[in-house]
Amino acid sequence: MRLILLGAPGAGKGTQAARLMQKSSIPQLSTGDMLRAAVAAGTAVGLKAKTIMDSGGLVPDEVVVGIVAERIQKPDATRGFILDGFPRTVAQAQALDAMLAGKRMDLDAVIELKVDEAALLDRMAQRVRETKAAGKPVRSDDNPEAFKTRLDTYRTQTAPVSAYYAKTGRLSVIDGMAPVDSVSKAIDQVLSAVKA
Repeated sequence: MRLILLGAPGAGKGTQAARLMQKSSIPQLSTGDMLRAAVAAGTAVGLKAKTIMDSGGLVPDEVVVGIVAERIQKPDATRGFILDGFPRTVAQAQALDAMLAGKRMDLDAVIELKVDEAALLDRMAQRVRETKAAGKPVRSDDNPEAFKTRLDTYRTQTAPVSAYYAKTGRLSVIDGMAPVDSVSKAIDQVLSAVKA
């Protein structure tokens, strides 16, 4: 199963990806983690990314897609993978499609967790309260101002990715405001329909 999870920050992608990993024994691929691993491993793409990052630049799409291409060749991804946080732009989505086509692969599903942004702000505040109550450190970007900036960035850069996949007929939209178990069940239904 090759899957992309889309949705605004705080929509529950990480939670659902963790559940899918447990059920399906496939890895969740984070571009940040993959970049760091490629740099540490000293791969050709990793060295290119390191040079760009060391100079303070943003890693271009072709390098990120190259790192994804390297990562999906690893043994733990042979049964599939979950992309969460990538692609972030339509250009990345197009590059990903081209790369997968070159490997004779296709995505099984693209699932968007649709959420209400005002409710997300409340959800973020609740998460901060729960994290503090548990005595754990709070993420630096878990505050209303930073969260609004993340939502704005999502709206302008990443939300068009949903429209891109909708045009190709591959997008399934799920109510991300539903209880966690209900969202998981809806994702399972989408994936079952794809396998059928």
